[in-house]
Amino acid sequence: MEAPSNVVRVGPDRQSAQVALSETLNAEPREACLGFLAQTWRYRTATASRSTWFVSSRFRNALPQPSRTAPNRGLKRRTVPVARASPSERSPAHADSGGTAYPRVGAPQPANRPNWFRVPAVGALRPDSRFLRLRESLRARKLSTVCEEAQCPNIGECWNGEHATATIMLLGDTCTRGCRFCAVKTAARPGPPDPEEPMNVAAEVASWDIDYVVLTSVDRDDLPDGGAAHFARTVQYLKQLRPQSTRVSSDQDAQQMPPTKRPLFVECLVSDFAGNTDAVRCLATSGLDVYAHNLETVERLQQYVRDPRANYAQSLFVLRLAKEFNPQLVTKSSLMLGLGETPQEVLQAMRDLRDHQVDVVTFGQYLRPTPHHLSVVEWIHPDQFATYRKLGEEMGFLYVASGPLVRSSYRAGEYMMTRLVEQRQQFATPT
Repeated sequence: MEAPSNVVRVGPDRQSAQVALSETLNAEPREACLGFLAQTWRYRTATASRSTWFVSSRFRNALPQPSRTAPNRGLKRRTVPVARASPSERSPAHADSGGTAYPRVGAPQPANRPNWFRVPAVGALRPDSRFLRLRESLRARKLSTVCEEAQCPNIGECWNGEHATATIMLLGDTCTRGCRFCAVKTAARPGPPDPEEPMNVAAEVASWDIDYVVLTSVDRDDLPDGGAAHFARTVQYLKQLRPQSTRVSSDQDAQQMPPTKRPLFVECLVSDFAGNTDAVRCLATSGLDVYAHNLETVERLQQYVRDPRANYAQSLFVLRLAKEFNPQLVTKSSLMLGLGETPQEVLQAMRDLRDHQVDVVTFGQYLRPTPHHLSVVEWIHPDQFATYRKLGEEMGFLYVASGPLVRSSYRAGEYMMTRLVEQRQQFATPT
């Protein structure tokens, strides 16, 4: 196949080819050039001469992406009611020439944060509270939680609630990916995992006065399985130390049990494992209760928000795989809002999640961690979050948590405990 006349054929001298291509591109109007590249660009190696066609990355990023939207299987399309943001709640600096909003680093943010971002002060908790006991235990064992590292606004509510929930980080604190919304450290080759971590974490967590734990980690693309086996061992140790075989007739009875005798439910909030089928199977069949992987944002905004190694279709694929490998699993995903998405795009993401048999979805407001990360495009009104919750329940999600301060594991223990106790009451057999 012959290369088009205005695409430079790259041989041994790559630098001179780049210069020549740049001159060729600059000689044409940008719009025409992009239109040409959208149809003819290929990253292909010629088998005969082993030379390639090269295109500058600044044009590659502007190419339209193919749609990977999952088919709609019988879910009725509908118009989503919109709670309009006031001018102070939306930044006008994030729209392209067509009026479509998108996030970018360094853009002005909307004016002052709205008054609905208010939570009780953690410092106001009683000295004998479960929150303080759990925090002291974590610090004594030098364990890290996402709740503290990310300064989650709901930490007091989750740790001190009736069904306390904690989120533990595994596999270190350095990620191999660089998503533009996340402040975690990054490196191509983080340190090796601690082989003793699964047992140490399980032994410590099993002794806590909690009913539900979320295990999460950074992305570890440097590991062959992405860390799936490390997660699986931690889950298996936890289930050995806090088995769910104990019969619980009511929620009140569960709370009266000693902490180490009550069943402990385990959620794993994991990466996409680069689409590795064996890695997904390893974790899905390890004994966990909830398999969680976050979609993060709507399909159109994936390229602006997530690392290039993550994508919409791959995330949906691994969520479906987990359910296929273990139909008893609860599958779960989460989206950040306020990045320029439209209500119709959010609704489509919800349809896609249901098409892939996802059971639980959460929505929360995106908050910029530092000025070096994506700016907030819009403060989403609580009424809009309430609308998404109602629509999600109508679509058939088992549970929808939706609100400005909701995070992916928000009050997860309360939902899981209530649901499982109800099931036990319904299907209990005489002893």
